[in-house]
Amino acid sequence: MTIESWLQAAIADAERRGLPDLKPVLETLARATTALRAADFSDHADK
Repeated sequence: MTIESWLQAAIADAERRGLPDLKPVLETLARATTALRAADFSDHADK
């Protein structure tokens, strides 16, 4: 499942449950997840 397909399903679920205010939260979570997956974690913390 891609982040985009998850986001679409999560928004649709929130709307079905009468929770449209969750849409911006879900979109923010999707952007954060995308950024984390793209991050380069090969840097050492001691540098």
